[in-house]
Amino acid sequence: MAFSTSCLFVSPISALKIDYAKKTIRCWKNDGREQRFSFSLRGNNTALLGQQIVTAGAHLHKDWSFVGGSRVTVTPKLEIASLPPKNPGVYASWLASSQIASTAFTLGTAAVLPFYGLMVLAPKAELTKASIESSIPYIVLGLLYAYLLYLSWTPETIRLIFASQYWLPELPGIAKMFSNEMTLASAWIHLLVVDLFAARQVYHDGLENQIETRHSISLCLFVCPIGILTHVITKALTKSAGKSSTHKIH
Repeated sequence: MAFSTSCLFVSPISALKIDYAKKTIRCWKNDGREQRFSFSLRGNNTALLGQQIVTAGAHLHKDWSFVGGSRVTVTPKLEIASLPPKNPGVYASWLASSQIASTAFTLGTAAVLPFYGLMVLAPKAELTKASIESSIPYIVLGLLYAYLLYLSWTPETIRLIFASQYWLPELPGIAKMFSNEMTLASAWIHLLVVDLFAARQVYHDGLENQIETRHSISLCLFVCPIGILTHVITKALTKSAGKSSTHKIH
């Protein structure tokens, strides 16, 4: 930061007064020798790449000549002071929560896919029947859900769920609650468990009544209520077709 000023008529004994950033610099005597001043320039701080550049002072050089008049040059002295770092604990906590939520989301999704694959690709195989009868996936996913629910639970959760004066859930409160990644991951695990359980019920009902269930089970994975609805429709159509064929035989 430097500036210069020139005066056409400067008396050797005149006073030189310079205002710079509301700071006054006075040079009372001009005897031809170089004069140097140190003064404080406050309020001229700059942030650069996470550091603060502080103007600690400046040197003023004054030269005089008949042609250029009086020339004053101010050269500030800069010091670099580090800005206070951000709190690493908050960032680390947020990063850990995000990683846990992402990992739980991926593992939960991958855990249920083999069961859907068996029910769709080999519905009558003994391996499929034994796997679907097992309670292990529900236990594992239930424990994972409970862990995520514990991590995502806050004192505000109840107030967001029952925001209405009638203690009923309201959409704005639920939307705000699910803006948290951990809460969203726990809700996803909740859906996976319920959808798999519904798909298993559709599978068992199909085996007992000799009804095609592969399309309904596939829909249960993505849109479970529609999968259940298609199963009900398929069952009704199958029974209707069976009755008509029986009447034709008689």
